[in-house]
Amino acid sequence: MANLDRERTYGGGRPIPGYSLDTDGRKVCDGQIEEYIMELIEGEAFCYGYYKIHMLLERRYHLIINPKKVYRLCGKLGILKPQRQVKIKYPRRIAKNREITAPNQLWETDIKYGYITGEDRFFYVLSFLDVFDRSIIDYHIGLYCTGQNAAFILKNALNCRNIDPREAGLVIRSDNGPQFISNIFEETCNSLGAEHERIPVKTPNKNAHIEAFHRLLEDDCLSINEFETYVQAYIAIMDYMDYYNNVRIHSSLKYLPPAEYYLAALSGTVAASIVKV
Repeated sequence: MANLDRERTYGGGRPIPGYSLDTDGRKVCDGQIEEYIMELIEGEAFCYGYYKIHMLLERRYHLIINPKKVYRLCGKLGILKPQRQVKIKYPRRIAKNREITAPNQLWETDIKYGYITGEDRFFYVLSFLDVFDRSIIDYHIGLYCTGQNAAFILKNALNCRNIDPREAGLVIRSDNGPQFISNIFEETCNSLGAEHERIPVKTPNKNAHIEAFHRLLEDDCLSINEFETYVQAYIAIMDYMDYYNNVRIHSSLKYLPPAEYYLAALSGTVAASIVKV
């Protein structure tokens, strides 16, 4: 299950706020900015240095951001131009159309960002969702989220389902966020025998089920709460995950909650269905 993260500490100087503003005055967390950078690198900016990426962030996403911060984020992601040719050593598998007929064939994963008003900072929720039964199998809540966190939660999710990915033919589908293109996440998928595929840039419809869950999480939990502390946010997310899996009914699941539908599918007490993705 999710673990309560400790505070990050810095070695002195002004604390890093963890966000930038856009031209409308909205706060955009660094995790989201990192995703923007990776989208640019995967697309037109594959040959650009950090300063041109900075210019695109301002023009495309209307961010008010210092070039030094873009340099720092690019360094964190390992995509500063001299290193870019050796960063990703695993071949990219593009998500393809599939027909899902049972649990544990396709899991989608993605990250949702939440905001703590009382502490003026963001937190991360990374989840693994089974496309067939819509269950959130396991998740990470934290003040940061790395490829190591993603790999750890994937292992936990497999333990929760008690499956061998090779025997199940499990496919993990993600976007191109830095957590999911990291070497440690790719190495974990390979060592476990799970196939990892990534959706093309700017095609969230290819990850539609986890995106739909994030809309529910936003509407039913994040947007109706003003969190004063990280602990308060953490408890609220855990409570919502339990409600979503065990109480909230889905019309696409014959009006059953995901956990109940999953057990019914395993026992064969629900009619077979096909989910096309």
